[in-house]
Amino acid sequence: YAQLIVKAGVNVQKGQKVVVEAPVENAKLAQLVTKEAYKAGADEVIVHYYDEVISRYKYEYLPIDKFSEVPLWYQHLRNDYAKEKAAFISIQGNDPEGLKGIDPKKIALWSKSVATACKPFYDGMDLGDNSWCIAGASSLKWANKVYPDMSDQEAIYALWQAIFKACKIDDGDALDSWQKHRQSFEKRVNYLNNLNLTSLTYTNSLGTNLTVTLNEDYLFAGGGSYDNNGVYYFPNIPTEEIFTSPNRLGTNGVVYSSMPLNYNGNLIDKFKLVFKNGRIVDFDCQTGKEILQEMIEIDDGSHYLGEIALVPYDSPISNMKTLFYHTLYDENASCHLAIGKGFGECIKDGLTMTKEQLLEKGINDSLTHVDFMIGTSDLKIVGKTKENQEVLIFENGNFVF
Repeated sequence: YAQLIVKAGVNVQKGQKVVVEAPVENAKLAQLVTKEAYKAGADEVIVHYYDEVISRYKYEYLPIDKFSEVPLWYQHLRNDYAKEKAAFISIQGNDPEGLKGIDPKKIALWSKSVATACKPFYDGMDLGDNSWCIAGASSLKWANKVYPDMSDQEAIYALWQAIFKACKIDDGDALDSWQKHRQSFEKRVNYLNNLNLTSLTYTNSLGTNLTVTLNEDYLFAGGGSYDNNGVYYFPNIPTEEIFTSPNRLGTNGVVYSSMPLNYNGNLIDKFKLVFKNGRIVDFDCQTGKEILQEMIEIDDGSHYLGEIALVPYDSPISNMKTLFYHTLYDENASCHLAIGKGFGECIKDGLTMTKEQLLEKGINDSLTHVDFMIGTSDLKIVGKTKENQEVLIFENGNFVF
């Protein structure tokens, strides 16, 4: 698994620096990743450990104004290494409810402050200067949430097995499996990119009825990405999605969530968003409404869509019939949307454009990017082409091609 993260995830190059962020509970995986990175030729591996309990104490005891201050060491860790073209690995095993009960305004302010202070870091990933990879790791609180009827050790073991299965570790040669996985996306990506689509309309029995306008010169992508040096890497392990960035002003209708969303240690569940001319104009929620509101109101761009992603209901992770309470896994079991920042790679020549040029082309910009799941077994997606023809994309939750 560590080798997969290093060689396929960020695809470490000789002489490259690697920054690893990991919970203290997952120090063993961080050690193995470090070893594999050096074996792959890394010039230096920098590991930053964090502790969820300590992070929670900060939220509990500090006043809200303190969350507008991002420590210089943290800015340097991200921004300076980003400028050195480092690869960034994020190992995640967080408690899905680790910040339950914390003032959502503190969480929102910290997210906004970090995004602002670490702009060079985020720009480096968005614009293709840095390879990056998010990968999961089993932990006690997360495992207890996913498998509440098991003992602690049984749950931790079961979650590791689920992670390995989702990441194709048990398929023999994992690196070879991921190269074949990469090729499996190409047929559908090419088909969608050659349809000359102008919009997609989503409908299902939850009540979703949403039309999303695509940009001129849109590009769907899937699997991994190329950095500006032509190095291919997988930002997410696992991944099952084909995605693009829609026109930021072209979404209209209503969409309903189909799975709980773990947002910064809080669960948001059974919510709907109403869009008009791209912007969220209304919303409602059964669980976590205040958290949802703070998520939407991070900045102006967080009121618009930055991504639409197509994942068949009959996908390998969906077929595991496991609710992970972690977006990295749940988004790969379900079609999803994301509010906030869009992707330069999702429009022709986008990686050579500035943020301002991308915005002009219809790609949304924001300090945030939050995925939420909308896929169901009866989801239907119909595309409309420039020739005003309708093309069926999804029927009964799955691709028709």
